[in-house]
This record gives sequence, C-alpha cells and structure tokens, in this order.
Amino acid sequence: MTDVSLDLIKKLREMTGVSMMACKSALAESNGDLNKAVDVLRAKGEAKAVSRSVRSTTQGVIISYIHPNFKVGSMVHLGCETDFVAKNTDFQALAKDIAMHIAASSPLCLNPEDVPSELIDKEKDIWREQLKREGKPEKMWDKILEGKENKFRDELSLLKQAFVKNPEITISQLLTDTITKLGENIKIEKFVRYSI
Repeated sequence: MTDVSLDLIKKLREMTGVSMMACKSALAESNGDLNKAVDVLRAKGEAKAVSRSVRSTTQGVIISYIHPNFKVGSMVHLGCETDFVAKNTDFQALAKDIAMHIAASSPLCLNPEDVPSELIDKEKDIWREQLKREGKPEKMWDKILEGKENKFRDELSLLKQAFVKNPEITISQLLTDTITKLGENIKIEKFVRYSI
C-alpha cells in the first residue's frame, strides 16, 4: 500500500461521492491510480453513483420555491432516468430542498468551472490590491490567489455549496446520496433564482 495525497483523495471523493476513508483505501490499493481506484470502489459496491452518472436523464420534475416573505423565489429542473423515480416522494423532496437551497444561498452557476472568467479577473484585481496592502511577499501571491479563486468558485457554484439544511454535506453529496438510494442517475439540469 502506498501513501496518497489529500488532493488525490479529495479528487476521488468528488468523482464518486464516497467517504474520504474509502477513497484513501481505494487509492492506496490501486497505488494512486484514480481510474483503478474507481474500479476498486465499484467492486466493493461503494461507487454505484459513478457508473450511473453517465446515464441520460430524460425525465424529472420542475419544482419552485417561494420564500414566505414573497421577495425571493427559485425554480429547479431536476432530471432523472425514469418517470417512476420522477414520481418518487424522495426525489420530489430532493428537488424541493434544492429549490429552497437555491433561494437561500444564491448560487451563480452549477459548477466551479462555469463561473465567468470576467468575474474571476475582477476579483483577482481586488485580491492583489489586498495582498499589496497587507504586505504579503509577491512570490506568494500566485499560490494565495489560486486558493482564493478556488474558494470563490466553490462559493458561487451550487454543487459545491454546503447544503443549508445540513452544512456537513455539499449539494453534490446530497445528489450522490439520493442517486445511491434511488438507483438511477439524477442531475440538476437548470435552475434560476429571483429576488426583489
């Protein structure tokens, strides 16, 4: 068994939704090879969601949420593979929870890579000024800016946000848990948030 980096463990966890310990074990068993680690997890039955993630989601529901003050609302199109799952109460409850989360957390996009580059560039200018004022050594700026950018992207991305009803998990993990429970692929197809 080999030692594996925390970054590699996190990457496998993002790919599979499996626990950190299971990811660490699978990576050690596969000598740090991500693809082999996924196969190890599948063989153990722990990465069912990974194999389901490639299936198309042609069914689903559109759910809305309006905050009691009538000033904030959202809609989400949650896709699944079959109309049987679309009618499932757990699936519909998931869609309602995600719609409520969108209204509460105001995500800008679904994934971190979807955050517009213009917005990132504008923030980087601000961060550089802050680093300059704080007197941080310029040779450290690139590393600091990379960390700030990653955090900023995650904060604006629905899948990376901590779930408002359970901050211990992200929306991505919430989806993975439901995929595992219901046995088919589930995707957030589209979402929109309105506010006055």
